[in-house]
Amino acid sequence: MADTHVLFVEDDDVIREATQLALERDGFVVTAMPDGLAGLEAFRANRPDIALLDVMVPGLDGVSLCRRIRDESTVPVIMLSARADSIDVVLGLEAGADDYVTKPFDGAVLVARIRAVLRRFGHASGPDDRAGGGNEPDGLVVETVLRFGDLEIDTEGMEVRKGGETVALTPTEMRLLLEFSSAPNTVLSRDRLLERVWDYGWGGDTRVVDVHVQRLRGKIGQDRIETVRGFGYKLRG
Repeated sequence: MADTHVLFVEDDDVIREATQLALERDGFVVTAMPDGLAGLEAFRANRPDIALLDVMVPGLDGVSLCRRIRDESTVPVIMLSARADSIDVVLGLEAGADDYVTKPFDGAVLVARIRAVLRRFGHASGPDDRAGGGNEPDGLVVETVLRFGDLEIDTEGMEVRKGGETVALTPTEMRLLLEFSSAPNTVLSRDRLLERVWDYGWGGDTRVVDVHVQRLRGKIGQDRIETVRGFGYKLRG
């Protein structure tokens, strides 16, 4: 992780400086900014590997900054919010954030969450290396393009097409879709999706799953992923 560049936007001087020092001790390169406008300029100038954005920062709030970043890049974004039950969390996820951490946070927890996000972004081919190739028995042909109605998923080229048109997905959305496509017509619980897509080895907030499913539906079709009330979601084959 020594070369991993983190953009950290936080207006509280104490939190910003303490968190920057903690991340740097873990080997991250950190650019820390006190407001959203400075954060946007730093993002465009440095193109970091991951962005940590506090929701409530002056100039350009964290949700708006996340939306601006997502318009230009698929770089992973983690939102920081002081209120776990706040609408800010959902707004941040809807704006394109991949995860969130509640303040106050333990430095070790934040580092673990950053590394979990980076692992899945560095391995966007899917939770089980289904697109990796090279491990199949001789003579076995593995289908690399999965089709569900007018939806096509190229698991080798990491491309998705709907009605022949390319669909732009973030790496997290792609991993979520690959998880669904590995078991079509099978109900997948939110806990399983948190573990397999978000790499949570512990209980997580299922709102992360729900918002990403909502975003994915908006791109591949509202009826393609079915809600099974009380159990989870399934991809219609």
